[in-house]
Amino acid sequence: MTASAAPFPAPRLGEPYLLTPGPLTTAFSTKEAMLKDWGSWDADFRAMTKSICDQIVALAGDTRGEFVCVPMQGSGSFSVEAMLGTFVPRDGKALVLANGAYGLRAAETMRYLGRAYTLIDKGDYMPPRGDEVGAALDADPAITHVVAIHCETSSGILNPVAEISEAVYARGRKLLIDSMSAFGAIDLDVNRIRYEAMVSSANKCIEGVPGFGFVVARRSELEAAKGNCHSLALDLHAQWAYLQKTGQWRYTPPTHVVAAFLEALRLHAEEGGVPARGARYTRNRDVMVEGMRGLGFETLLKDRWLSPIIVTFFCPADPNFVFARFYDLMKAKGFIIYPGKLTVVDSFRVGCIGRMDEHVMRRVVQAAKEALAEMGVASAAPPEAAIAERAKLAA
Repeated sequence: MTASAAPFPAPRLGEPYLLTPGPLTTAFSTKEAMLKDWGSWDADFRAMTKSICDQIVALAGDTRGEFVCVPMQGSGSFSVEAMLGTFVPRDGKALVLANGAYGLRAAETMRYLGRAYTLIDKGDYMPPRGDEVGAALDADPAITHVVAIHCETSSGILNPVAEISEAVYARGRKLLIDSMSAFGAIDLDVNRIRYEAMVSSANKCIEGVPGFGFVVARRSELEAAKGNCHSLALDLHAQWAYLQKTGQWRYTPPTHVVAAFLEALRLHAEEGGVPARGARYTRNRDVMVEGMRGLGFETLLKDRWLSPIIVTFFCPADPNFVFARFYDLMKAKGFIIYPGKLTVVDSFRVGCIGRMDEHVMRRVVQAAKEALAEMGVASAAPPEAAIAERAKLAA
């Protein structure tokens, strides 16, 4: 798809566009795929499961049969916990890299699991860097695994996983990546970025609907993880072993979601795969950010760290700006945005992913302009204190 391509069809049935990091706006054919019921033990459904697993492994770049895909029922956080609980042994220790809510959630998951961990918390503005990871590993030989977030959607930072991976494996440790909101649009080719396992979800950049996540794991590492897991239902090794033996999920799968995901994968391939999907999202971001900045809004992040997944904006300092009112006005104009998830300053987020293109993003900017006028907001500029805080923390 090129920048001059025709606009995507508007959502059906009067739906607003979901400018969120997932669930997101899906194609009508993806929704339509859920209109048929499937028997979870039926051969046709087993073939669907095999197809999605094969396609996901192919998207990860594996051509030598070194990696497998293990689907897991539930939200993305279920799959993250399954990955951590399966691959970090009970006597292991993880270095968790955080620069937002999802890195901190990974640390909290480790605490619940009773696994030893240490944390590098970079706050909301900056990514963890390879040299910091290397120094932490050099200082603590007990660390066996590093946990990194690919795209931290609470701030919108795209983290430098390639340099993190280099630092990890130069010291003989292992990397686990939460690529929940990036896989399918941002390169995570196993031939270029080394990791033992990666987790993502159906309702993100592949543009399916919520209901399951999946882990792409090195086969040898998964085989060695037998007996590690803290949980019956979240044991990735057991899930994979049962899938290998029977072609079935161990417990009732979200059959309609799987059918929708298969159609979403077809559309992903038709568009041109990871490079084309990432290029569309990048164009969405660039058009939207340029327009919002033209209205006076300012992004939390400098351009270098802006992901093409979601962008965080400071709330305007104007006393007439009330986020709840802004949200309602944007929704009435056909766009559902996301509240901020920062601890220091007031903010909101606008997603760039889903079944939409730059033409839609121009309408988003126009809707924001109209909403500000209706609220009587004279300037969308952020508070000076927010800019000062960013400068201090990003220094």
